[in-house]
Amino acid sequence: MKKIAVLTFRGEKSCFMHALLNVVDMNDRGFDVTMVMEGQSLKLLSEITKKEDKLFSLYNTIKTKGLISAVCRGCAKMLGVLEIAEKEKLPVIGDMKNHVSLARYIEEGYEIVTF
Repeated sequence: MKKIAVLTFRGEKSCFMHALLNVVDMNDRGFDVTMVMEGQSLKLLSEITKKEDKLFSLYNTIKTKGLISAVCRGCAKMLGVLEIAEKEKLPVIGDMKNHVSLARYIEEGYEIVTF
């Protein structure tokens, strides 16, 4: 089974939408897929967690299926969305100097795709 870690980094909503769509598609096709949220993409949590947002449904699907494996603690704190991530019960990780270590994904056989 193909193992893919989709790394979201950019803060543009259209780019993030494509990451969400690809995670759903890969999951539907049977891939072992997970999302890692880093950098500026985290600022979108203040929008996509609201039911009226256009990306809420996609985000909620991925969240409900447990397909988000890491949210960067350092970036979430710096961008002022740490409380949102915690309220959403997302896995806030800081295993590499308060950021997410991608090495562990590579060690587990994941190919990293960056958006």
